[in-house]
Parts: sequence; C-alpha cells; structure tokens
Amino acid sequence: MKTEEIVVSLRKKAMDCSLLFAACCLLLSSFLSGCARMGAPDGGWYDDTPPRVVSSSPGDRATAVKSRRVTINFNEFIKLEDAQSKVIVSPPQLEQPDIKAAGKRIVINLKDSLKQNTTYTIDFSDAITDNNEGNPMGNYTFSFSTGNRIDTFEVSGYALDASNLEPIKGILVGLYSLSTDSALAEKDSTAHAKADSTGGQGHGFRTSPMVRVSRTNGSGRFTIKGVAPGSYNVYALQDNDGDYVYTQKSEMIGFSHEVVVPSAKPDVRQDTIWRDSLRIDNILQTGYTHFLPDDVTLLCFQAPQTDRYLVKTERKEPEKIGLFFSYGCDSLPKLRGLNFEADSAFIVEASEKRDTVYYWLRDTALVNQDTLLIECTYMMTDSTGVLVEKTDTMEALPKTPYEKRLKELEKELEKWQKAQEKKKKRDEPYDTVMRPKPLQVQLSARSQLDPDTKLWFDMPVPLAYCDSTAVHLYMMVDSVWYDVPHRFSQCSTRRFLLQADWQMGAEYSLEVDSAAFRSIYGLVSDPIKQGMKVRTEDSYSSLALHLQDLPDSLEAVVQLLDGQDKVVREVITKKGEADFFYLKPGEYYVRAFVDMNGNGIWDTGDYDQDLQAEPMYYYHEKLDCKEKWDVSRDWMLNGLQRFKQKPTAITKQKPDKEKQLRNRNAQRAAEKGIKYIEKETGIRLK
Repeated sequence: MKTEEIVVSLRKKAMDCSLLFAACCLLLSSFLSGCARMGAPDGGWYDDTPPRVVSSSPGDRATAVKSRRVTINFNEFIKLEDAQSKVIVSPPQLEQPDIKAAGKRIVINLKDSLKQNTTYTIDFSDAITDNNEGNPMGNYTFSFSTGNRIDTFEVSGYALDASNLEPIKGILVGLYSLSTDSALAEKDSTAHAKADSTGGQGHGFRTSPMVRVSRTNGSGRFTIKGVAPGSYNVYALQDNDGDYVYTQKSEMIGFSHEVVVPSAKPDVRQDTIWRDSLRIDNILQTGYTHFLPDDVTLLCFQAPQTDRYLVKTERKEPEKIGLFFSYGCDSLPKLRGLNFEADSAFIVEASEKRDTVYYWLRDTALVNQDTLLIECTYMMTDSTGVLVEKTDTMEALPKTPYEKRLKELEKELEKWQKAQEKKKKRDEPYDTVMRPKPLQVQLSARSQLDPDTKLWFDMPVPLAYCDSTAVHLYMMVDSVWYDVPHRFSQCSTRRFLLQADWQMGAEYSLEVDSAAFRSIYGLVSDPIKQGMKVRTEDSYSSLALHLQDLPDSLEAVVQLLDGQDKVVREVITKKGEADFFYLKPGEYYVRAFVDMNGNGIWDTGDYDQDLQAEPMYYYHEKLDCKEKWDVSRDWMLNGLQRFKQKPTAITKQKPDKEKQLRNRNAQRAAEKGIKYIEKETGIRLK
C-alpha cells in the first residue's frame, strides 16, 4: 500500500473514532436526562437520581398547623443518617423529638407544645439518601407555621475558636429576639444592657432557650432558617446538658453585642457546568434570594475555671507526693504527718499557676515508707463561690512498694557482681564496691547553637548543693581556649540557666567539674563536657512584620508557627513592629493576639464579666524564609474577615465532604463507548 493510502486510511479511522466518541457522549446525555433505571447484573444503568418528596402532612410551608406530628413521603425507599446530631428542629425542643425513617417516609413527633404564631423548621441537612444507591437528597428543610404566615429570613455566619481561629463543628448557634426575650436584659447593670433598648422580661442566655437555632458544619458555618423580621443577638453554645441555656462554665460559648436585623435581596450567582474534570461546558447565570447577614462571626471560648477543688493526689515516685488542683491559689496547702513527723520533711515545688504542688521527701527513711498518712489543709471554693479552708485526710502510697523496689535493687547488685567476677577472671580492673548511680543532669546544649540560645540544666530531684564555680565556659581563639564570662543562675527548684554573649561562628566548650551538683539524697553528678559551635550569620533568615492597624497604645504578641500550628518563637511588638532575627530557614506561618492586659499570655473571655477573649489574628499566607534572606511584610490585622484568615494548610478542622451523586452511568457509558470503538477500529484506547 502506498504511503498516501496509509495516511488516508488512518485519517478515516481517526474520524470514525471521533464520530463514535461524539455518539457515546450523546448517548450518555440521553441516559442522564431520561428516567432512572435500577442497576442490573448484566451491566445496565444505575439509579443516579436522589429521593424526591411527593407529599407531606401537613404540607411544606403550611400555615395554621395544630398537629405535632409531621409525615414526609418520598418517591422511593430512603435512609436517615445520624438524625440525633444532623436534624435540627427550631425553635429548639427541650424534649427530644422522635424522628424515624421507615420505607418511603419520615415521621417526626414533636414532644414540646407548639407555640402560637411561630414558624417551625426541621433542617435535615444532608441526612437523607436513597436506600439502594446512597444518592444524597441535598440540604433539605421542611417548615410550617402555627400562625397565618411563614417566616423565611435566614441568618448565616461562622463560629470559630477564639484561641486559634479553628472552625468549630457541631456547636449550636441561635438567636435571641431583642423585641421579646432579650438575652441581654439579665445584665441591666452591665454593658450587655446597652444592646437591649426594650427592657425585656429578664429571659436570656442563662435562663431561657434561644428562639431559633442551627448547628455548625465542618467549616464552622451555620445557617439559622425560618427567622421572623426583627432585631436579634446571636449566641453560640456547646450545649453539654441539652437545655439550650448557658449553665456550665465548661460549655464553650460565643456572644456578640452586634444587633442583627435579617433582610433579603434578589441576587445572581454563576453556576459552572463541567464537561469533565478539566473542561468547562457552560457558565449559567442563576437568580436566587440572597439572605443577609451571611457573615456573622462568633469567636468562641471557655470561661476561666476559677472554682478551686482538689482533683487528685498521687505518689508515682516514692520520693514525692503530688497534689493537683483545678485552679491555683496564693496560699499553698499545709501538710501535717499523722504517722510521721512532717516538720522540715518536705521541699515544696509549685507550678507557675500554683495549681500543681509537689512535696519532695527529704528523708530516705520516709521515701522507703510505703504508707504515709497526711492531714492536708487547703483552700477550696464552696457552693457560694467563696474560697474557704478545707481539711482532708489522705493516704499516700507509692506506685511501686518498697519490697518490690528492694528486689529490683538486689537483681541489679547480682548482675553487677557477675560482671565483676568476669573481669576478675580476665585479669581486668574490677570494683569491690558497687558505686551509686550518678545524678543524671539533663543539659539542653547541642553541638550547633543559635546566637540567642539559653542553656538549661534540669535536675531529676531537688539539690542539696550546687557549686556554680565548677561550671566553666571556654571559647577557642586562634587555636587557644580562653575563659568566657557567663551567668549561671537558679530559675526554679530543679532548673538552672546559663547565659552568655555568644559570638557567631565561634567554637565553645562547656565543662562542668565532677560533683558540681549533689541531690538531697546524696547522689552527685559526673563531669560534663560539651563542645558547641555558633552558627554563622549566613545560616539564617530574618522576618520583619509591620502591624499597620494596631493602635500605638496596645501591644501584640506575635507568634511564629510551624506547619502543625505550633508556636516556634514569639516576640512582643514595639510600636506595631515585630522582628524575628536568627531565623532558621524554612516555611512558617504567623499569628498574633492583642495583649489587652499586658500579661504576655492569651486570655480567654468571661460572659459574666462581659469580656471577650483577647483578639487573635492569623496572617493569611505562608512565609518562605530562606538563608541570607530578609523577609518583610505589611500586615493589616483586620484586612480579612476572621473566618478567612487562617491558612487551610494549618487548619485542623477540615470542611465536611459534600455528598454527591455517584454519576456511575457516565463511567458505564464511557466504558461501553470505548469497547465499541476498540472493536470497530482495532485501536486500543486504554
């Protein structure tokens, strides 16, 4: 065959393939637009259509309804997934509704009495699917009214964790009407009362349920439906006890002084029709009703747990007794021994917040005593919220009894003796007396240092003696080691700090003499020697942030984060400037909180004190800091709405996966078309 004939033949086959592929697409289109047919073992078409409501009693959007029973009928058998958490009835029902799916219907029995002239909404979210193929119905809401009209306004927005702007999934968000049941009227003597010009009847967040409720999804987004015209306040509540009222400090809450007035307007959105996963077929302009506001943002927090009580007592190690409290106190507990003399028996070690207190036993005889009976007097909160003195009798038992510890020591001694016998037989040096274990000092120094490094010495137990003159620091200059001035100080019961003016590129040697540290149990430290070198300036990057909308009168704590949203370093702004020097190359994220009280830590809010949590902000982009680079960014803290600020890469709460039609008919049609083309042309397409 001539070359020209071969080319013509190939072109004809290619054209036939194109025509056949187009025919397959037309065939697929006709199947998708026609009536659905059930899947069959012979490779027939799947049912890709979602369930459809065919009738209901009462009718959807019916008025003057008196019955508390709702029946919704579908065109096929359906399933209802996780009704208890996904289905939300509004107004909220204090007695849980009975919601059941059977066959082709869903039956809802409301247990609470119906309120007069009220719109009821039953929001099923995406809980309804067909029974056979699992095709989702989509977000479905049924509504009816006990009055002569249906309220149709909606209020939407986001609920975020105030401490890290994480979306909160599953938290209740609801409305209080300022015209009838003001949530703020209970606070006439506080700033809350300013938002309630109508007075109200004293019903509120602590005393009565919200008038309309919704629940947030995986993006922290909520939509409250069936809202009547009026003025409202929006609240969020992690309702632990199911009463729709803020009654426990452990419940996460969010509140705002902003008054919400729902409204609606006609609007247009663009709907994209995809030909396949890569190509757009068409973009349609679709009209819809746009309900406002749709960007209410609630920053949620837990109130400080100021109630003080004894959580537990433990003696994991025989040498110390730990007392754990729910909250700190200025005065430490007082211990009195009932079967031993407690005077001067302890070294007391308290945490920074003074909510955890350890009592180290000085005397080894008490360490070896299994049962210590103690009378403990401490401050606790009574039922009226006042700190009062309380005395408890407790029994401190070690996790491992003395007899068992003694057997373990005997095994160690036996093992050591065998090792010495072997050395003796081999004419090697051996010991006649088993030496005590040295004091294990934990040193934070590494072989590579940053210029702003602080070296920490951590002791396993309190010390009886510390010789600071036995700690030496040397620097190499022209191949000769020289003494370097340094500062060595005690920071807490078991922690010591060494500071020096580190020179970039210099080589150092940290040396600690033997027996520089001696514990209260007589153990002494071995000699320590650690070589170190400070990195050169070329090894680092730097980052300068300019917070442009931070008032000069306020300071912010700016925190550098890794890819897991964990704090790597932090600085306090000076006139809106935050600088990170000697920054290791890498990818970082940044957040900042406004330090309203100047204590250097993020503080939560308090509803009873009308305090919001300290404002937290995230820089919306990742920062790539490279060696020898000086990175600078202008940062407008309020440049983006709070729910848009946190980068997706470090957001742990991911959006819910939307249920979609499986669209397996498209795959089946494509498979049939490909097989036909391959058969007719002899060309393998996959």
